[in-house]
Amino acid sequence: MPSFSSSSSSFTPPFTSSGRSALVQAPPWHYAGWLVNVAFAFDAARGSLLVPAEAGRPTGRGCIHFADWQSCGNDGRELLDPVYAQYRETIVVLEVEAEQGAGTRFFCPLIYVDQDISLLRGWLQGWPKKIGQTWVTRSLPLAHPAAAPAAAGSRLGASLSVKERRLVDATVVLSGEKAERLGFLAAPTIGAIGWPDLTQPHVPAAPRYLRADIVDRVESGWTGGSATLQFHDHPVEELALLGEVQATQASAGWMGLTVRGALAA
Repeated sequence: MPSFSSSSSSFTPPFTSSGRSALVQAPPWHYAGWLVNVAFAFDAARGSLLVPAEAGRPTGRGCIHFADWQSCGNDGRELLDPVYAQYRETIVVLEVEAEQGAGTRFFCPLIYVDQDISLLRGWLQGWPKKIGQTWVTRSLPLAHPAAAPAAAGSRLGASLSVKERRLVDATVVLSGEKAERLGFLAAPTIGAIGWPDLTQPHVPAAPRYLRADIVDRVESGWTGGSATLQFHDHPVEELALLGEVQATQASAGWMGLTVRGALAA
């Protein structure tokens, strides 16, 4: 049995000499998945309830992404034990105008995932992940009624529940036409990272703003469509603070990317 030493190879807790049981290994992290994306309009004034002033001024446009992911590190070992590789998540991003000519970008105020590994990787990048249950219709490469192919007439559904309460419902009908990138697929997206110090519990965390350092993007192309979208009230979650939303565009497709770290926003 190997002995424990004061030095550790762990990137994140638990800190052991081997690092094998660390919840998250060091980047790069590779992701591939199926995404259903719904762009929406909302009252821009309400966006300030979810977007800190330092991140920019909400424009009244946003996007919600329902994703069925598979991920791995460089050695790909998770693909042989897929309980470590697979997860689903719902990502909410709001378009903001930054100061000093930085251009349009997105801010992520809310994101929900069903896997602890992804939760911690998100926190390290500034994605404010919480546990939630996402369901999204998968598309399979078959000409079959149950396959929901990425073609005209296919109908897709997606939902998010948090603590056993419904938070989001969406439907998409694909048009078969090519679509542009939406949401975080189209522009840089920033998030906030900050940790309280329990030796000074009266001092709140001071967030700083990061964006993921993404390379090696591959895409299948996006199939457009029309959508419906509804955000529900929740006793804790604040998504409904955006008020009534109107779906404006939708798309679906497959993509892959690699995160090799994070950059200052």
